[in-house]
Amino acid sequence: MQYRYVDVETMQKFSVDMFLQHGLSRQDSETITQVLLTADLFGIESHGVQRLIRYHRNLMKGQIAVQPEIEVRKETPVSAVLDAHQCFGHIAGSQAMRLAIQKAKQAGIGMVAVRNSTHFGIAGYYTALTLPEHMIGIAMTNTEQIGVPTFGRRAMIGTNPLAFSMPAEPYPFWFDAATTVVTHGKMEVYEKAGKRLPAGWAVDESGCLEMDPASVRRRIRQRELGGILPLGGLGKENGGHKGYGLALIVEICSAILAGGPVCIDMADGSGEEHTSHFFAAIDYGIFCDRQEAEDALSAYLRRIRASEKAVGHQRIYTPGEQEWISLREKTVSGIPVQENTVVELRGIADTLGINCPL
Repeated sequence: MQYRYVDVETMQKFSVDMFLQHGLSRQDSETITQVLLTADLFGIESHGVQRLIRYHRNLMKGQIAVQPEIEVRKETPVSAVLDAHQCFGHIAGSQAMRLAIQKAKQAGIGMVAVRNSTHFGIAGYYTALTLPEHMIGIAMTNTEQIGVPTFGRRAMIGTNPLAFSMPAEPYPFWFDAATTVVTHGKMEVYEKAGKRLPAGWAVDESGCLEMDPASVRRRIRQRELGGILPLGGLGKENGGHKGYGLALIVEICSAILAGGPVCIDMADGSGEEHTSHFFAAIDYGIFCDRQEAEDALSAYLRRIRASEKAVGHQRIYTPGEQEWISLREKTVSGIPVQENTVVELRGIADTLGINCPL
């Protein structure tokens, strides 16, 4: 796989210019870009700038609203339901989490569900917004039907990521993971690189293991049998039923609570996504002393990192540690961009008449 490193400011300018050219405001363009760059800086390539081609195509087709009209449909002192009216999920998600934080400051907890949104990037971006506020952050979203249930062979669940974070030293606890073995974005990365999938990531129309990412993605697009496996893999032996259950929990908290369509009903022929999200901010000061809680978590995570390592391994990472190390390193070295993604970005620049420094 061939990569080139691009400095953050260069990539930021290109991304913002792309969204501006499509008619978004500068503030919204910068918000979306910040979510994408955070993914790349954290080392989550599948949800970084390689997604720009998807958003560009969605915008060209008029499938995403460029002028957000986010509407509060229901609200209490601790909760709210927002209708995003098909704007970028990054914009709706940022507004929703900030509203949850505001409510948590007043009531100790804030919860916001969103419907009629679109792809919102990495769920962990939104939980990270709660860290400076000394709060626990929770974020999740449903997605297009892409995963097969345990013992099934038709995609009936989404990748449905779940993120959770809490401040700690020297690295926050920051967990963000799909409830399927991998995401669709990871499939895109493998297809671009011409790589075969590891056994245990996906199944074909018979429910047997599939290693060709192009075939898996084609089946998902065309709603054919086959798809990505739930976290844990095939069957129950390695816990595939647990990932399946977690995916349904995310579906409940996002689509069901928000009043949006579940993943198998999201496609209505218009190309719009109708995605739902769920966000929560919890001030743990309502349970205990904040500093004591953070100190206790920090001490526990240090003990985990210092515990005995498996043969052949020199380090145990706690959730969030690798991402914060990656952030520090890539801020200096730049973001790795795959050559096939560079080709896509140049195509976007040619279409929109903007400068591409790659």
